Amino acid sequence: MRYAVVNLGCKVNRVESDSFERALSAAGAVPGSLEAADLVVVNTCAVTAEAEKKTRKTVRRAVRASKGAVLVTGCSAVLHEDVYRAMGQRVSVVAKGQVEAEVSRIARELAEASRDVGDVVSDGAFAEKPDPSRAGDFAQRARVGVKVQDGCDNACSYCVIHVARGPACSVPADTVEADCRRLMEAGVREIVLTGINLGTYRQQSESGVLGLHDLLERLLALADALPAPEDGAPACRFRLSSIEPGDLSDALVALVARQDGRICRHLHLPLQAGSSKVLAEMNRSYTAEEYLQVVRSAREAVPQLSLTTDIIVGFPGETETDFQQTMDLARACRFSRIHVFPYSRREGTPAAERADQVDEAVKADR
Repeated sequence: MRYAVVNLGCKVNRVESDSFERALSAAGAVPGSLEAADLVVVNTCAVTAEAEKKTRKTVRRAVRASKGAVLVTGCSAVLHEDVYRAMGQRVSVVAKGQVEAEVSRIARELAEASRDVGDVVSDGAFAEKPDPSRAGDFAQRARVGVKVQDGCDNACSYCVIHVARGPACSVPADTVEADCRRLMEAGVREIVLTGINLGTYRQQSESGVLGLHDLLERLLALADALPAPEDGAPACRFRLSSIEPGDLSDALVALVARQDGRICRHLHLPLQAGSSKVLAEMNRSYTAEEYLQVVRSAREAVPQLSLTTDIIVGFPGETETDFQQTMDLARACRFSRIHVFPYSRREGTPAAERADQVDEAVKADR
């Protein structure tokens, strides 16, 4: 069986798509083009209207190009299940937790169909539950992501992801350790801890509640216990994906500061706007002044720190003064990189219902 996995969206999606590929490989399938694939998995994105437009186009292209089954999963699939089911009889919409079971089912059906036409295929490749933890296929990458958290309890007024992903939940620390151990033993030298709202990582343990910095300490100890590479570098270093400003604890910053690069000196702190008025209307949990203080404290603790961020321009009601405040704050923070994107009206969100939408030309100028 040949498969193709098409990934759209965030780093968490990328990690999940990697898991789908490992499951397919473990089931005996091999990667191929869309045209040759017996099974296409499309991991969708819903963060903006443009992302969903691209997602729908991608699914239609997969249906046209492939004669096999098309599995659609991810955030957009959750929000618009009927839209994707209507794209063809070969399209199945599945929750992420059901993808591996669906893969096994389709693989068995393909094996049986092949036998029916005289092409002998062994059932052995599909008999066992796929092992999504297999890491060998990804060992040659410079870095590999591990999902430690999913979901979000925030309700930013412009966002639909908390609806698509559901409440915040954390992967058990023992599971994260096992995943990271397999990657490190396979030769991976950098692991990126990812989550929809990474800073909310919490796990109950015998000694109390484990936070993100506690998890990192356990992973660092795990790396220390492995044989050191011949080049003398650490067995593995760790990187954090996006973390909300309010979740950047002093303990986490201090851990980054004293690890001498074993935790990458980089933080992605979403700003979204530099106007406290706009931040409040976005239902963000901080003011512009509080954000700047977080940045200053982090830079004081880690002088070599590289900071990146996200900024939305043209949020409903954003004035020229609001925009200039965002510009001023961005300069003060001295970001290494800014991901700027225009506000995208998402159906069902409070921001989408506002009458003071900003003109598209103004968004483009900003």
